[in-house]
Amino acid sequence: MSGTMDGSTIFIAVQKVYYPLLCIVGIPANLFTFYMIRFRKCGMSATAVIYLSCLAIMDTCYLVWVILLDLCLTFLQLQPFWHSHPWCGIMGILQYGALYSSSWIVVVFTIERYLVLSVTAATQRFTRPRTTVLTCVAIVVVSHLVSLPMGWINEVTPVNQTLDTGNVTLPRCHYREAVYSTVIVWVTSFLSAGVPIVLVISYNSLIAYHLCRSSRLFTQEEWRTIRGSNTQGMVRRTIILLGTVSVAFVVLSLPRFVTYCILRTQYNHNDFDRNDYALAINVASDVANMLQNLNSTTNFLLYCVVSRRFRQELLGTLTCRVKAQELSSFITQNTMKVFAVAHHNSRSPAREPIHVVLTEHKRIESFSHCERP
Repeated sequence: MSGTMDGSTIFIAVQKVYYPLLCIVGIPANLFTFYMIRFRKCGMSATAVIYLSCLAIMDTCYLVWVILLDLCLTFLQLQPFWHSHPWCGIMGILQYGALYSSSWIVVVFTIERYLVLSVTAATQRFTRPRTTVLTCVAIVVVSHLVSLPMGWINEVTPVNQTLDTGNVTLPRCHYREAVYSTVIVWVTSFLSAGVPIVLVISYNSLIAYHLCRSSRLFTQEEWRTIRGSNTQGMVRRTIILLGTVSVAFVVLSLPRFVTYCILRTQYNHNDFDRNDYALAINVASDVANMLQNLNSTTNFLLYCVVSRRFRQELLGTLTCRVKAQELSSFITQNTMKVFAVAHHNSRSPAREPIHVVLTEHKRIESFSHCERP
């Protein structure tokens, strides 16, 4: 019995450290990722920049609503603010709205890449930045509208608790035991994880099949020419990024979906103690939750691993160095030495034109104001 209690205590202590650390690392990483993708040239297509920027923002919202304000406050405070009306319902809407948005942005981005690769007529239609922006806005708005029923799956009731000062009655936000809540949670689980996982796997398989079939149509010399072009190179880099994000999404989200289905089928009875870590399903479910929450913080690391251009831009940003390459700033970016100045005619008036002979110009680099010489 003591061994079980020690195991439960250790596992809870791990979560108390894990979730605040996830916020400390994940939120700045997502915001910095948004800056890098949106304002630096990382070799991505225009639509990829919009989709991945929106994904970074929604992952940040998920970390704020779920990790920072929910899980961290649960471990750090006795009575978080969302244990009262109306925050008990509002938090559910915001959390699932962010979760829906992140999941379906990955799905729609995957479908868009497949359509661009396989349907020639769809290339011009789906690669317009305006269309992509409207699509992302629609995903976020619809996700939060679909999440509105989640505001009624929890209820606030007074609960007696024993503290150091004695017994007190505190309002607690907890799951509402009703058929309505069960149905809504099942639908939400499939819309946020089950269906997106199936679609991402299916369309990535179709993309891989399309690329394999296309590779058989060209010789090695033709493929070298195709890969050498800027457009094809950008498409290839975008597909690699998409594949990496999709694989991470499936691997980190699938355990949570499986464990939840087990909990709602095999252990769906009133006397089941979800906090009893002597049961393997409770430990597995919490580990699966930790993996799914980790999914919202890994994109920065994934981009660093698979994208050489992203690493180059990151290094240039961190070292505060910007190379001056515009020819329009020739005068301000170059120092010139004048070797000889001669008059065309020594007897001519001073208003005559002067010929300046430039023998050397030296290219310099402009540095940002991160550090002054």
